[in-house]
Amino acid sequence: MKIETEKKFAAGLSIASNSIIILLKLIAGVISGSICIISEAIHSLTDLFASILTFFAVLRSDKPADKEHPFGHGKYEDFAGFIEGILIACAGIYIIYESLKRIFSAEKETFLNEPIIGIYVMLFAVIANIFVSGYLFKVAKKTDSICLFADANHLKTDIYSSLGVMLGLIIIKLTNFTIIDSIIALFVALIIIKTGYFIAKETMNNLLDGSLPDEDMNKIESILKNNKVIKGYKNLKARKAGHYRDIEVTVLFNPDLRITDCHNTCDEIESEIKQELEKVTILIHPEPDKLN
Repeated sequence: MKIETEKKFAAGLSIASNSIIILLKLIAGVISGSICIISEAIHSLTDLFASILTFFAVLRSDKPADKEHPFGHGKYEDFAGFIEGILIACAGIYIIYESLKRIFSAEKETFLNEPIIGIYVMLFAVIANIFVSGYLFKVAKKTDSICLFADANHLKTDIYSSLGVMLGLIIIKLTNFTIIDSIIALFVALIIIKTGYFIAKETMNNLLDGSLPDEDMNKIESILKNNKVIKGYKNLKARKAGHYRDIEVTVLFNPDLRITDCHNTCDEIESEIKQELEKVTILIHPEPDKLN
């Protein structure tokens, strides 16, 4: 399967699985009257919005550079990932509001007509999301797709939150201590907000042309330092746009070196960096070493 096709399939699979899970959670939440199940449905609804954003971002980001976007369309993925992070955090804040309102309500909870249906739905959601998020992580790593990675993390939080809700419903079934429902919803909300924050932070760094991670920069610098022809380098800059990396660097040569040899050395450096990082656009500016 081609990389572009695999990315589209992964994004489409996420949309399909989220749609089914949302429907089941809403049905279970309405039947049982459980705020934590309804909160999980809202959580999954943000997953669906994120999956749809991911799908269209993948379609757009793989388009080649054009007149309007000479550097390509990679930042569509970063923008989609940032929106996903904001959606996740907003969902968490809403769940906290609803949970606290129930905890401090004058009318104490006597609901949860049939918590067993919620237990089965949560179990199904956990199993489904383990498989789907695992596949998304695999494709995201293979294609270096930031929005697929964000979507996979989205589903990963759904696994933990669904497990927590399922455990709470089991306890409620055994003890009839219904306030646990709202308490668990608060913990679910905190997990959601934390995930949203880290996704938004990472994608915002890319949108604002933040530097590549130290691991990537160290690989680039190692290649430059180990080259025996160049006398040094300066003005090294690198950023990420979607799954592409843009790198600029000035390399210093002996002034007596022929332009052909300088060109060949630049090609070698570019080839080595591309082997290490993949999906790279490199601009190398050769300069004479003024110390010679």
